[in-house]
Amino acid sequence: MKPIPTRAFTDELLNPYRQRGDRAADAVVAEIAPKLGHEGLGRFMRYLGDFQNLSWSEQLPEVQAFFQEHSQVPVFANQAQMQAAVAFFWKHSQQIALLLGCYSLPYCYAAADGAQVLWFSERIKNDTFKRLEETGTFVFEIMQERDWLNGKNPTKVLKIRLMHAVVRYFASHAKQWNNAWGVPINQEDMAGTNLAFSYIVIRGLRKLEIATTEAEEEAYLHFWSVIGALLGVETELLPLNLREAYHLDRAICRRQFKPSDAGTGLTKALTKVLQQQAPEPALRNFPLAQMRFLLGNDIANLLNIPKVPLEEGVVKFTTGIPLLKLLFSPPRVSTATLEKYQRF
Repeated sequence: MKPIPTRAFTDELLNPYRQRGDRAADAVVAEIAPKLGHEGLGRFMRYLGDFQNLSWSEQLPEVQAFFQEHSQVPVFANQAQMQAAVAFFWKHSQQIALLLGCYSLPYCYAAADGAQVLWFSERIKNDTFKRLEETGTFVFEIMQERDWLNGKNPTKVLKIRLMHAVVRYFASHAKQWNNAWGVPINQEDMAGTNLAFSYIVIRGLRKLEIATTEAEEEAYLHFWSVIGALLGVETELLPLNLREAYHLDRAICRRQFKPSDAGTGLTKALTKVLQQQAPEPALRNFPLAQMRFLLGNDIANLLNIPKVPLEEGVVKFTTGIPLLKLLFSPPRVSTATLEKYQRF
């Protein structure tokens, strides 16, 4: 077999991306911020978080123009792979929901500089449950095949893109922001988050011994590269295949993963919410065990996730079963949401 070629993700390549945000989305927010003021931008954020409300933009021609200009899927999007990815998601939706909470999110928190912008947000610290539900809702929304056919899904993704731009605007104007962290929600951090929702989920399914094919995994990675492009991630930071995803992930880990108060604080808030969902006190440590199993000891220690030897032993020998599904109902996606978002 021919070796699969891969690009090199060197420091020389990645360093400039820490100083880049999203030029198009940032320009829109810079234009509307003086009109709306601080409170108005807050209301705009709430609108952006409501994926069913697509009308408020009519009051803002700049936003309407942004949606019109950027609502097309990128030219590299492959419809067959997109459909295969949606089918793959619904095939493993419950396991993926668990992985997002117990693997993808804490994995992002390990990137110390990127975690700072989340730590600045009081909502992620004080209303973690709601934030997790919103994340789950977004994922389930964009996995609606009919909304790719009718054109609604690109707008949902663009709303998240503008939300990032508003957060970037607020954070970059805050006195507490340290420029050594890079631009808030910069290109490298967005690329890392995209990997957490794609490649890290694939890796998590493998760790849980869920049978997948390379074609399914490549399709799922491709789907999230399309999402990444719609979110404003530059093409150079979107992996073309699983091998590139591996090398980009390794580069970002080497550069960004280190202990931080932000990372440990975010993880503590997350684990507290997960533990609160356990049906009885005796099961409260299993989310910690699942996290340590998925993340590995090095990253789990970096995030100060407590060791729970008994539960870790149980998890280690039941990896083929989504153990947490048996223990508690995760908050990322409620039962009502699961019932609502069944694939048509």
